[in-house]
Amino acid sequence: MKKNKIVFLTGTRADFGKIKSLIEIVQSTEMFEIHIFATGMHMDNKFGYTVREIEKCGYQNIYKFINHDSGSAMDITLSRTIEGFANYIRLIQPDLIVVHGDRTEALAGATVGALNNILVAHIEGGELSGTIDELIRHAVSKLSHTHFVANDEAKARLMQMGEISESIFVIGSPDIDAMKKEVLPSIKEVKAYYEVPFDHYAISMFHPVTTEFNNMDKYAEEYVKALDESGCNFIVIYPNNDSGSDFILAQIRKLERNERFRIFPSVRFEAFLSMLENALFIAGNSSAGIREAPIYGIPTVNVGTRQNGRTKNANIVNTGYGKNDIIQGIKKALTLELEPISLFGDGNSDELFREIILQDSFWDTSKQKTFANTMSVY
Repeated sequence: MKKNKIVFLTGTRADFGKIKSLIEIVQSTEMFEIHIFATGMHMDNKFGYTVREIEKCGYQNIYKFINHDSGSAMDITLSRTIEGFANYIRLIQPDLIVVHGDRTEALAGATVGALNNILVAHIEGGELSGTIDELIRHAVSKLSHTHFVANDEAKARLMQMGEISESIFVIGSPDIDAMKKEVLPSIKEVKAYYEVPFDHYAISMFHPVTTEFNNMDKYAEEYVKALDESGCNFIVIYPNNDSGSDFILAQIRKLERNERFRIFPSVRFEAFLSMLENALFIAGNSSAGIREAPIYGIPTVNVGTRQNGRTKNANIVNTGYGKNDIIQGIKKALTLELEPISLFGDGNSDELFREIILQDSFWDTSKQKTFANTMSVY
């Protein structure tokens, strides 16, 4: 029996955590042969060389590709990834390329697939990311042939962009799958492994905003001062490697001797979820504060503009970049009593994904895309 070859492309610890449940369930299905193209932050020692976490999962077909060097601009990283991935797909000749989200690696994967008539599936298109990420996400969607989205709102946005309804499947957000209680380590195990001494703590994840590069050093300084002066204990996780990350890392390093801070280049996704579930709040500008935190009823102190336009709910306290504004946001977050809510599915995205790709009609999807024009002509 011929197996369909599926390549999952991953460039960060975050997107791997979000697609891992899909990889796992497809790998257990006889009809498919799974390959993983690991690049980006996964291959960077400064950010924890997280390809090791992929390898620990026991997958057989992992291809490792370094797409950047110190100080690489995003456009150069994109071009290198396109070249590396293009050579790779010529070698293995996949039937489907799966990309996630709004990173340059996803854009590279979708570009290569579209230009080589290989079916491309985009996970979590139709979202509003803010900054340059939103442009990348929508570009990936236009280069993809099929879409697996988190909710009806995301589907509606893709249809507004001219994507045909039959190519869009609402499956929820795959990271919710990983939030199932039975697959997560206990907080006691996580604290012991990562040597976290705090009974009570918050989480900090602050990423660069590429469109505000010229101000990121000042924003990072104000942010770190706010964390320090808040009096709270923090688990701090490094930012992503976008332009401006060095400004943030320089400020974070000032906290290394502070006993109220435990700082990590990276944390395994399942361990991070246990940390989040037991945190007082999460601060910064990570999408984890928008997507995962509400599911646990954890408050979010959302700093700055990176998540502008994303889903808003009662658990999110929005602040500017100023130190005092952030401190006030932290004080407010500590007073909130919230109920868990979910706007991104029921934790069975993996099962829905498998059901769809098991259908012959999915593999018959035309690679010659058409624009679904909903405009009225006067």
